[in-house]
Amino acid sequence: MDVADLLTSAGINISVCVVAFSLYSVLRKQPSNACVYFTRRYISETIRHDDPFSLHRFVPSAGWIMQAWRATDEEILEAGGIDAVVFMRIVVLSIRIFIIAAVICVFLVLPVNYYGKDMEHRNFRFESIDVFTIGNVEEGSKWLWAHCLALYIITCAVCVLLYLEYKSITKMRLAYITGSHPNPSHFTVLVRGIPWSQDHSYSKSVESFFSTYYPDTYVDHQMIYRPSTVHKLKKDAKKMYRILRPIETEYVRGDKPCYLCGGTAHTFKLLQNGEDSIRSQTSIDELHPTQIEKECPAAFVFFKNRYAAVVAAQVLQSSNPMLWVTQLAPEPHDVYWSNLGIPYKQVWVRKIVVLLIALAFVFVFLFPVTLVQGLTQPQVLIHWFPQIKEVLKLKFLNRLVTGYLPSVILILFLYTVPPIMMLLSRIEGNVSRSDRKKSACIKILYFTIWNVFFVNVLSGSFINQMSIFSQIKELPMMLAKQVPTQATFFTTYVLSSGWASLAFELLQLFALICNILRRFILRSKKEPTNIALTFPHHTEIPRLLLFGLLGFTLSILAPIILPFLLVYFFLAFLVYRNQILHVYVTKYESAGQFWPIVHNATIFSLVLTQVIAVAVLAMKKSPMASGCTIPLIIISLLFNEYCRKRFSQVFKRNPAQVLIEMDRRDEQWGKEEGIYNRLRSEYCQLAYISRDLTISKDFSVAGPNRQSRTDHNSPQGADENSLKQATELELRQ
Repeated sequence: MDVADLLTSAGINISVCVVAFSLYSVLRKQPSNACVYFTRRYISETIRHDDPFSLHRFVPSAGWIMQAWRATDEEILEAGGIDAVVFMRIVVLSIRIFIIAAVICVFLVLPVNYYGKDMEHRNFRFESIDVFTIGNVEEGSKWLWAHCLALYIITCAVCVLLYLEYKSITKMRLAYITGSHPNPSHFTVLVRGIPWSQDHSYSKSVESFFSTYYPDTYVDHQMIYRPSTVHKLKKDAKKMYRILRPIETEYVRGDKPCYLCGGTAHTFKLLQNGEDSIRSQTSIDELHPTQIEKECPAAFVFFKNRYAAVVAAQVLQSSNPMLWVTQLAPEPHDVYWSNLGIPYKQVWVRKIVVLLIALAFVFVFLFPVTLVQGLTQPQVLIHWFPQIKEVLKLKFLNRLVTGYLPSVILILFLYTVPPIMMLLSRIEGNVSRSDRKKSACIKILYFTIWNVFFVNVLSGSFINQMSIFSQIKELPMMLAKQVPTQATFFTTYVLSSGWASLAFELLQLFALICNILRRFILRSKKEPTNIALTFPHHTEIPRLLLFGLLGFTLSILAPIILPFLLVYFFLAFLVYRNQILHVYVTKYESAGQFWPIVHNATIFSLVLTQVIAVAVLAMKKSPMASGCTIPLIIISLLFNEYCRKRFSQVFKRNPAQVLIEMDRRDEQWGKEEGIYNRLRSEYCQLAYISRDLTISKDFSVAGPNRQSRTDHNSPQGADENSLKQATELELRQ
């Protein structure tokens, strides 16, 4: 590929971005698209438009860009919580790193590569991309020290920036823990593997165990029930919700028994004084003997203070590690209820099965990747399809097929990966939504690094791919030979997968098409429900880290990729800030749990770059420069180990010192009683089902650390309160 081919690919992607950004600036002004582009406001308040027929609605503008640029970190925190702030800091960190890399490599390394051999250069447009890579430098040249120097500067900059960022995010996480309202998850322990007893129910076993071994700190517990039982009550709640909207004083009674509650299946009574009546009801754990089988061997156990909950969560409860397994409970809105009923003994089996399925999927994906690599080589493409030989003689079509089409095809194949990995993470048995998304993030990261980077670099037939594992010692040399030759493909991949994906992220095509179908094809007048989307960390973080890997590995080998990469990160900064402010809704908070993944992946990319540099410099017969690069590998690994010891533990467990101080503060302010009263209702399965039936969601709109913006005096708020009272009453009958 020559520079003209690269510019053709860049021109296509620039055109796509300009059209998409202009179209977005028009579509966001249409009142009918408020539920797509202003989801956060739409689900919390009525959006009014003063002049729906004004001309400015149909004129593209850059106002959204200025709004995203001027937004402060406080506004991002208000809108998306700690996780949103951490994600944006990942983007900013990438910008800082690659600004330094671009300045050093474009002005120092790129001229060395271009003039590395005594040759007559052609017109710049028709120059091959290979002349901008390290492959164009003469063997044994003293100019190879420029690459070593550039790598030293990049390594030092990355380590300093990573340290400062890790330290800052750790402080932010601790400030969130200490400064937030009392979090029910700090007082709650999830217990699984409860042993079965013929004499009494799981509930009685939990009460007996914790009242015996934690008599001073045990408060209460909440059993978890089978999903089928809860789904049955969910259907009843939906029926009752439809009744409560127009009618507020009647009740419906059915004849089918409710196995969870002991009453009838449709016994929903609307009470004038709901709270007093609910308190007087029988506890949910006092079940009829025929209903005990509906309990799962899992429960939420509540403690008097945070320190007691942490101790109970971290110690081994029984001589059999498979029984009475404890961990700190997720936040109430973070609980993944359908996985809580999975027997703990099945979890490790599920993890092994999921690992095997994921590995099989990785190897199956080698076929489309091999196909994509064939498209980048005209001779291979002609061998597969002889009939297109004449077509490829046309320069523009040749550039389109070999330069742009392979990246597009690979991107289309990669779109199937996130749903599959999310499904595997669900099967794995994660008990919280954030853990499921974190697990999917790690799987997608490994998958994309292997299939997009390693398989494309070590391209060939399927048999050749398998031979890699028998030549592990030669892997650095193989990478050193192949990475510079794949610079053109990775540059076009950044253009296609990076720039274009941001344009489609901004447009929200799936939600937009659904909205158009609902409004203009189906002519539905009902307000859309379940439109609140959480931020897709599991797809966007692996994409950022993959581009970071490409930037690191090609920074000194083929610096021409760096300007395109910087444009991607700047666009990502604007697009993601806009989406966090207006589109995505925070339902739960993991307090920056994704950051250790980012740190470890960045260190891996840096070390891989250094290993490849050592091999490349050795191949170029510059042993001194190659040997001087080896200490960088040791320094990077030692730095990573220091950060792991210094910071990473804060992301795995909460410090006892902080928790004890918070307990003492609550005791001084007299908050304990209010916290105890909240614990049981916060971890009620039906409470969250009832919230999902309405458009207004307390935590979905306000976020985990903010007060609900639902107007409980409005008809909609009254319906939600009535439904919640009815379902809680049904649950306790």
